[in-house]
Amino acid sequence: MAEKTRGSSTYGASDITVLQGLEPVRVRPGMYIGSTGPAGLHHLVTEIVDNAVDEAMAGFCTRIDVTLRADGSCRVVDDGRGIPVDEHPQYPGRSAAEIALTMLHAGGKFGGAGYKVSGGLHGVGVSVVNALSTELHLEVDHGGQHYEMTFKDGGKPQGSLEVTGPAPRGRTGTTVTFTPDPSIFEDVEFRAQTVLERLQIMAFLNRGLEIRFVDERVGRQTKEIFKYNGGIVDYVRHLNNSKESLFRRVGSYDQVEERQEVEVAFQWNTGYYESIYSFANGISTIEGGMHEEGFRKALTNVVNRYARKRNLLKEKEDNLKGEDIREGLTAIVSVRLHEPQFEGQTKSKLGNVSIRSLVERATNDKLAEWLEENPREGGQVVAKAIQASRARMAAQGARDLTRRKNALDGAGLPGKLVDCSSNEPRECELFIVEGNSAGGSAKDARNPRYQAILPIRGKILNVEKARSDKILKNTEIQALVSAIGAGVEAEFDLAKIRYDKIILLADADVDGSHIRTLLLTFFFRQMTELVNNGHVYVAQPPLYSTLVGKEKVYLRDDAAKASFLFDHPDHKNDFQRLKGLGEMDFDELRDTTMDATKRALLQITVEQAALADEVCSILMGDDVPQRRHFIQTNAKDVRFLDI
Repeated sequence: MAEKTRGSSTYGASDITVLQGLEPVRVRPGMYIGSTGPAGLHHLVTEIVDNAVDEAMAGFCTRIDVTLRADGSCRVVDDGRGIPVDEHPQYPGRSAAEIALTMLHAGGKFGGAGYKVSGGLHGVGVSVVNALSTELHLEVDHGGQHYEMTFKDGGKPQGSLEVTGPAPRGRTGTTVTFTPDPSIFEDVEFRAQTVLERLQIMAFLNRGLEIRFVDERVGRQTKEIFKYNGGIVDYVRHLNNSKESLFRRVGSYDQVEERQEVEVAFQWNTGYYESIYSFANGISTIEGGMHEEGFRKALTNVVNRYARKRNLLKEKEDNLKGEDIREGLTAIVSVRLHEPQFEGQTKSKLGNVSIRSLVERATNDKLAEWLEENPREGGQVVAKAIQASRARMAAQGARDLTRRKNALDGAGLPGKLVDCSSNEPRECELFIVEGNSAGGSAKDARNPRYQAILPIRGKILNVEKARSDKILKNTEIQALVSAIGAGVEAEFDLAKIRYDKIILLADADVDGSHIRTLLLTFFFRQMTELVNNGHVYVAQPPLYSTLVGKEKVYLRDDAAKASFLFDHPDHKNDFQRLKGLGEMDFDELRDTTMDATKRALLQITVEQAALADEVCSILMGDDVPQRRHFIQTNAKDVRFLDI
């Protein structure tokens, strides 16, 4: 067939590119690790740790050591069997270890006898890490010998696997040290907390496995050891530690079949949000899947049957809905199966239909037994669900009152909203400020074409401590819902938002941090998609200003002030403390937080919003003196700060 020509361009056989070896990973890294941002960077650590955990699940590994080294590399050591080092039968002259690290879809988990269950595919994971590293050093202790091999520049072998001496003290295991490639990733600096959270979860999911973490980087030296003999029961207890449990007992059950097994732990708290975490072969399935679907369905059926049997639900009353039963529930659903069918390389959803049946059977039988054996706790669960059902119906009425007729015609907008003139949501910004005085300053400092101002009075309701009906009757929350214009909770429609950026502009003091925390929690819980899609931002006004010559310099907080004085020991001018936005004139506010050419906005991630939500769950009250922590936000991070 002749080539088709349009204009001067041609498209023929020479335009078809064939990528060899690990090239596909470097060309399209997002296909393998999700992104080249922080999540993708930390996914490299996860891939190597998952391989070590697979050895633990197979019964050959008891300890894993993870080290963030001072030179920017990461080292993962396990005491498993060690990657096979003998010559691969299909590739004469090349070791199985080299094949696993240099070829995609080469590993010990594609149907061989090496692993009954596994979280990853040993060879896909480690080969991808190799492809995205400037250097990877492999060490294997196997058969009494210590082997080493180095790869550079995206997985290129620097020689063959060689014996460098005897295995120390006869140990077995694998050591992988890798340095992420800065030409691939936006940032190659590991965040210790992200790694620690993952390691702790793996320790919870693998009862008795010891995981040690060391950060050797200058100024960040830390050590942590995780080991939980109670497994996921300890995990639920940990998650509910900051909450008021409905009852002390953490329930659990498990069921094992020939090629798959399930383990569930659960406990209700007095809160109003469910927290169900599902895992398949140690992999966090954040989008759920068949195992989570089976648990939810069976849970609803079991509790309704129990409520009817105990006459806690009358004959003419409707069954409790799943969302009512799950209110305040913290549960871990962990399954292991021989051939997991994950959706996508990052394994966020499980698709095995057989595991849904197993989880349903186990929950129908064993949760029913647990409720019968624990009638006091069972009665508390049903009573809470009945209260949730009544609150849900009341919330629907409150929600109807706050629903907007039209997203852009201005109907139902709060009277204190100072709107912008543009009707194009993609360019519009909504600044949420504290109080009328701050609203006045922000109004004068804004660009009226695309910047809107919504003053709120003081601290909004802590939504962690209230049901939907109370939340939606709150005046300040009604103003937020009306101004944003996209509804709330299950009815939230991202396509209807009136502003592309929702910007929290609170004061620079402690109260301002508290307000930001409460607002972040509201958006995280009530308008989740707003956070998931990157529409929520924080603008951090400065706490101090001072003159250097004739130039006014702004300092974000006390730490910035101390740093400034260290750099300018002879500075004599006074510092003006800009405690509240209302104390700043519009020029100061524009220069520091509202001028699009000068400001530094923090785009809130799901993880940061979840951290704010966690803080709100441990607050004893909404008054500052009664709480132990609050969130401090700035252009780089979100962190805990003691007061």
